[in-house]
Amino acid sequence: MRHGPMTSTLLFLYRGNRKAVLVSVFGMIAIISLLDARAATDLPLGFLYLFPMIFAASVLNRVQMGVVALVCTLLTEIFDEFVWNQRTGITRDILYFAAFYGVGLFVHEFLRSRQSTLEHLQCIEEESRAKRAAEEQLNILIESSPAAVFTADAEGCILLANDAAHRLFGLQPGALRGQPMAAYLPSLANVDVQASDRQSLRTVMECRGWRANGEVFLSNVWFSTYRTSAGPRLAAMVIDVSDNLRNQEEMNLQQVLSSSRILVGAVFHEVRNVCGAIAVVHQNLERAGALAKNQDFEALGTLILTLERIASLEFRQPAAHATAIDLASLLHELRIIIEPSLQESAVEVVWAVQQELPWVWADRQSLIQVFLNLSNNSARAMASAPARRLTIATHVEGGNLVVRFTDTGCGVAQPERLFQPFQPGAENTGLGLYLSRAFMRTFGGDVRYEAESNGASFLVELPLAYSVESRGNHASSDKNSAD
Repeated sequence: MRHGPMTSTLLFLYRGNRKAVLVSVFGMIAIISLLDARAATDLPLGFLYLFPMIFAASVLNRVQMGVVALVCTLLTEIFDEFVWNQRTGITRDILYFAAFYGVGLFVHEFLRSRQSTLEHLQCIEEESRAKRAAEEQLNILIESSPAAVFTADAEGCILLANDAAHRLFGLQPGALRGQPMAAYLPSLANVDVQASDRQSLRTVMECRGWRANGEVFLSNVWFSTYRTSAGPRLAAMVIDVSDNLRNQEEMNLQQVLSSSRILVGAVFHEVRNVCGAIAVVHQNLERAGALAKNQDFEALGTLILTLERIASLEFRQPAAHATAIDLASLLHELRIIIEPSLQESAVEVVWAVQQELPWVWADRQSLIQVFLNLSNNSARAMASAPARRLTIATHVEGGNLVVRFTDTGCGVAQPERLFQPFQPGAENTGLGLYLSRAFMRTFGGDVRYEAESNGASFLVELPLAYSVESRGNHASSDKNSAD
């Protein structure tokens, strides 16, 4: 910014040292007074006091400037050639004082206003720099985000979109601008953006999306509406969750297959027992000889043998997808799943879980199913209990980590029949505990029952991950040694 000579001089004076400026002011006043006293001319030199007043205005306040202006007025009156009298002297001195003080006051206000303007300008520049930095960071965040982010106007036309949005919808960079979002997210196009003039929307939904090549995918969409000077707008963030859906369905399928194999094995076991009893009766009747040549009796024997062969089929249980898992993280997920429903049933849940839990060896999906089954059993057992409390505790026992589920329910009347399928009087088919133990044993764990004075406890035993890996390493070493 360029300044004129007068402005530059005033700014130079304003930036000067206060002590140096005051010395200059009083030095100038002394020199002007000396010149005015020795000058042999009728021309008064009092106007020269304007210059020290300009200097003084840069470091003095209004009252101090008034004192300096009064001194300059007295010196001017003393050394001028005019005769002082009451009629003309008072008016002349008032004019002198007004001139000196007015110039000083003008310079003082000019410099103060200038300083205030500079400070305000600096504040605006700092805010502008901060705003530009925030915008740059926001642009970098949006452009580098793996989630698709875009904005749309009230008509549903896309205004801006990041690179991830173009990749998600299968388009070249920049091709989304101006296109209707209904072509890619039909459900999102049904959002009434115009309603944002009355109330802003902030929500999430799951819907189908379409790519430019016609491929369909499942997406989670977080969107909000907002108002601008150009009208209502919609901002959305989209994530493709098709892989999550496929993985979830595959895990569910594996869980169903595993459960089905165990159930079929249990059914066939019972069928073999029944077939064995029928075969004994058939043999007894055959030895009696009464039905020796009866074709229906012989056909019955054939059917018994056929049924035994079918029941003897080996349904090999699939190997569990056991890995080392973080039990603390899994228990946090369990807490999120079971606490709301238990609270609705007026069941108090006490978590006596250690802060630091070792990793365990298990199949995550099967383990969460076991925990859910045990918590649901406890909730049913406490349905009519006066005190309803489920305590979930953990402790390390040998090479296992034990998760204990203790409830204050009615207990177990026949504990010896636990973990057996098709129990009379059990909930549904009585397969919950049977399947839970079967799941646990696929990866070296187990489920045990312990009686309580008031309620029941079920203990889930999980092998520690490092002990399983250690056994695996020892086995590998023994095999290598044998080779």
